[in-house]
Amino acid sequence: MPEGDTVFRAAAKLREALAGKTLTRCDVRVPKFATVDLTGQVVDEVLSRGKHLFIRVGGDAGASIHSHLKMDGAWLLGGQISRVPAHKIRIILETADSRAAGIDLGVLEILDRQHDMDAVAHLGPDLLGSDWEPGVARANLVADPDRPLAETLLDQRVMAGVGNVFANELCFVTGYLPTTPVARVKDPLRMVQRARDMLWLNKSRLNRVTTGDSRRGRQVWVYGRAGEPCRRCRTPIESDRSGDRITFWCPNCQR
Repeated sequence: MPEGDTVFRAAAKLREALAGKTLTRCDVRVPKFATVDLTGQVVDEVLSRGKHLFIRVGGDAGASIHSHLKMDGAWLLGGQISRVPAHKIRIILETADSRAAGIDLGVLEILDRQHDMDAVAHLGPDLLGSDWEPGVARANLVADPDRPLAETLLDQRVMAGVGNVFANELCFVTGYLPTTPVARVKDPLRMVQRARDMLWLNKSRLNRVTTGDSRRGRQVWVYGRAGEPCRRCRTPIESDRSGDRITFWCPNCQR
């Protein structure tokens, strides 16, 4: 499931493959932007902002390829692309020695380079960005005191990068039920700092780990473990699918 750490790694991978190189092919397969051809432009930089990714080309007056992976999207390189059905490919970018493709992207648009950050102006501080501001994230977290904690953590306007896996895991490690009103969080600053730490420790890992144990089947505390014993107290993990997102929790460790 793409979350802030996934997009951070995707940006790093694309940066290594494309940055500083001239595009020899640009094939955009989204109707609104299908006529856009950035062939001949140099890729200046690739950056992530929360769950959003930008590929900037052509200098200050150039364009910015903005994408969001949503639930199923991915950026693939080289031979990985040939294993994907053609109808899933939304964009292909090639240079003399590299090939990248955006697959099942939830959002793909070509923006004016000078105004591309307008697309993410609504986001809170980026948990993996140089602009991370824990004080601002804390203030955003407690702005609606009656709102459930997991729902608030998932709101990208609070802080950018937390997805459903991290939201559930954060609730567990801090001892709160996902439905706990934000007002009952005793130390909201510590909460946002734990979120930052959790994403930061996973930004270079292919397999996400929140328990500190990277062995297969032991990487997470509660997410996806409904009915299995809690790793701390052995109480069966419970889950709820009634909302927009599924939640998981230990009824003993989280109160």
